[in-house]
Amino acid sequence: MSDIFNVGLLLSALRLATPLLLAALGGLFSERAGVINIALEGLMLAGAFTAASVTWYAGSPWVGLVSAVLAGALIAAVHAVACIRYRADQVVSGTAINILLTGVPALLSGAFFLSSGSTPQVPQENLIPWTPIVIAGLLVPLTYYVLYYTPFGLRLRAVGENPEAADAAGVSVNLMRYAAVLISGALAGIGGAYLSIGQSSLFTRNMSAGRGFIALAALIFGKWRPVQTMLACLLFGFTEAVAIQLQGVRFGGEEIPTQFVQIIPYVLTIVVLAGFIGTSRAPRALGIPYQKEK
Repeated sequence: MSDIFNVGLLLSALRLATPLLLAALGGLFSERAGVINIALEGLMLAGAFTAASVTWYAGSPWVGLVSAVLAGALIAAVHAVACIRYRADQVVSGTAINILLTGVPALLSGAFFLSSGSTPQVPQENLIPWTPIVIAGLLVPLTYYVLYYTPFGLRLRAVGENPEAADAAGVSVNLMRYAAVLISGALAGIGGAYLSIGQSSLFTRNMSAGRGFIALAALIFGKWRPVQTMLACLLFGFTEAVAIQLQGVRFGGEEIPTQFVQIIPYVLTIVVLAGFIGTSRAPRALGIPYQKEK
């Protein structure tokens, strides 16, 4: 067992938790403003594909990272317009984006690189293995400060709890929600970029592998609060790291089936959602479109 539980496992857990934390913090901004963002999976895929493609063409990971931020914000803007301007069902809109982004990167990859399965491999010197980890670590206290100690955070929480009262106080509910969803897309885009030019060196089809949904589960588990959400992401990252370490390990002379090991993070996600979704109090106006009375 000492071969499994060691310092390497903790570092692996930290790396695996990073994209979850970035996406979850993005979802936190959106949902504290009252807009459900189930599209985190699609936003991560948009960021991952854009980062890998632009980095390969431009030869600069920083250009790729900024492009991933813009791509995530652009796709999030589509979700924001559908949900805020046209008051579409927020879950349906997010699901549509997830479905769209499972196919569009493969289509673009085939057009740009003549391969729908993956993009070309980014050179080692153009990867950013630690930068997103630092960004994620700094974002937790920054998010906490912004939410609880700034006028922007107060207005953001107000429109997610009681948009009518916020509107009466002179706060533009729709403007705050647009800003929150765009921030959500930008952070999820960074999380996706880390998958393709941090943990890996190329984009592969559906490489987020459900991490957007796990980030959403961590957000619920963390009760829509920054520090608790970080701890939930670390738990999921640790579980995924253990699952990787257990592959090929023998217990009692028998090797654990790979398929069983691979489902561990997703089983934990189901358990968390089943056990905590009823006890976590979501923002009161979450998922409810707002229309200003004339």
